[in-house]
Amino acid sequence: VQFVESGGGLVQPGGSLRLSCAASGFIFSSYAMNWYRQAPGKEREFVARITTTGRGTTYADSVKGRFTISRDNAKNTVYLQMNSLKPEDTAVYFCMHLTPPVRADYWGQGTRVTVSS
Repeated sequence: VQFVESGGGLVQPGGSLRLSCAASGFIFSSYAMNWYRQAPGKEREFVARITTTGRGTTYADSVKGRFTISRDNAKNTVYLQMNSLKPEDTAVYFCMHLTPPVRADYWGQGTRVTVSS
């Protein structure tokens, strides 16, 4: 199992970023996909989830209405469109097909998002 997250960076409050996660090593289209994030000094937390077909999505209350998760099963890739970013969105973002606890070697390196003026 391998995940390669990308698209993070430094953005001003109110800005936007689109994260991507390329997955391999499992049958991507058979799994719901999740985004998680870990802020400095905090536990990893759930951000968003999308069903296998992409028709169903779930969001953490803190990002609802600002973030949109999507997927492309032909490309084995899941996306996270982040709008109206806030400083509290600063974190390393990870994707995962399983619900934690997850073995440590399944996690990718993540992609760092910093929201600051």
